[in-house]
Amino acid sequence: MKYRIYRPEKLSGRVPLPPSKSLSNRALILNALSGAPLGYLSNISDCDDTVVMLEALFLLDAEQHDHKVGQLVPTINIKAAGTAMRFLTAYLCALPQTGTRIITGTERMQQRPIAILVDALRELGAKIEYMGQEGFPPLRITGVHLRGGKLSLSGSVSSQYISALLMIAPLLKEGLRLRLKGEVVSRPYINMTIAMMRHYGAHVKWQGPRVIAVQPGAYRPTPFYVEGDWSAASYWFEMSLLNRQRSDIITLLGLFPDSLQGDSAVAEIFRPLSVVAFSTHHKNEWLCQLVRQGRPAGHLEWDFTKTPDLAQTLVVTCAMTGVPFRFTGLQSLRIKETDRIAALQTELRKLGVQIEVEGDSVIYWNGPKRQAKGDVPYLHPAPDTVIETYDDHRMAMAFAPTALMLDQIDIHHPEVVSKSYPTFWEDLIKAGFKIEELEKYE
Repeated sequence: MKYRIYRPEKLSGRVPLPPSKSLSNRALILNALSGAPLGYLSNISDCDDTVVMLEALFLLDAEQHDHKVGQLVPTINIKAAGTAMRFLTAYLCALPQTGTRIITGTERMQQRPIAILVDALRELGAKIEYMGQEGFPPLRITGVHLRGGKLSLSGSVSSQYISALLMIAPLLKEGLRLRLKGEVVSRPYINMTIAMMRHYGAHVKWQGPRVIAVQPGAYRPTPFYVEGDWSAASYWFEMSLLNRQRSDIITLLGLFPDSLQGDSAVAEIFRPLSVVAFSTHHKNEWLCQLVRQGRPAGHLEWDFTKTPDLAQTLVVTCAMTGVPFRFTGLQSLRIKETDRIAALQTELRKLGVQIEVEGDSVIYWNGPKRQAKGDVPYLHPAPDTVIETYDDHRMAMAFAPTALMLDQIDIHHPEVVSKSYPTFWEDLIKAGFKIEELEKYE
């Protein structure tokens, strides 16, 4: 499938943002560990990653009440959901009642490393086997009572590994004392997990900058409401900046200003680019208005160690507006849904932008006037240019707003947005964009 997105004459409207995927997936695990019914959760996301988590938990619950399982070792397929793979791996290890399971995913998921989490769980007493290549899914897991205790882990690994271990920690006989070695990346996601664990009654706290202690004990069933997704909001910040009509106002619904989400930093990042967010509370609902004030900065630097999911949005935004940048802390982008650094380089080159890479964690761009001349003039792509998405939802959503600068842009496999923001294209249409579905694209 291919979409052609056309620039709107006027960009405006009230956008009901999807519920946070990060909060939803943590809430589902914690709710299940507490023994509460699903009805205790409100405003859960309907994105792909959350749906597969729900399906897996429903399957586990049904089979625990029905001993006539149709296969000797039931398989859970989490497709392309990285969060579900990490969280459910730990979940299955810590619950003896789940028996033996195989957890697998797409071909790309089977290429994403999981050895760090598996090694940590084995150290706590877990029974896990690799079904294929060592260090990668699929996994064969037998649930047991884990002993817990002391554990050391690099702080530079994915925060999802750390969150997966923390959420099962109250179930461990000795609890968990987790020491994070070196630089701790994505700390806001770890703090999100800790805050939600406390909401469900866990005794967990930081003991210094690199040690987290979790006492053994039970979670208590507790209602939880999932707020709107600040990661999804980032694309509307981008649209506000790329829009030619500075007076147009976008209102985003459901964003909590005191959010648990680290990606709420998007408001701080876009402020020097001239997009200012004003939050108000009206009729039991939070409203966030995006307003243009002043001119964008002449250069932008940001460390994305805590907010890697915002990187694609900001790289594309700065490239489209001619703002030179230097972005650091991007080491996790190589092992996401795709190699996001390579994907950004390839697709921006089609638009005449040649970003540079320094090591595995730095991207920089000196601006259109100082880059080496390429085959494609800056922001004058060929008429048949198509942006590839690489099975990555954030590639599609970061590049779609470029229609505001280029008049139109073609996006290949636009359906990938269902991973985190299923109504993205519908929301664009409501805000004024025209979207044409072209004939099947090969």
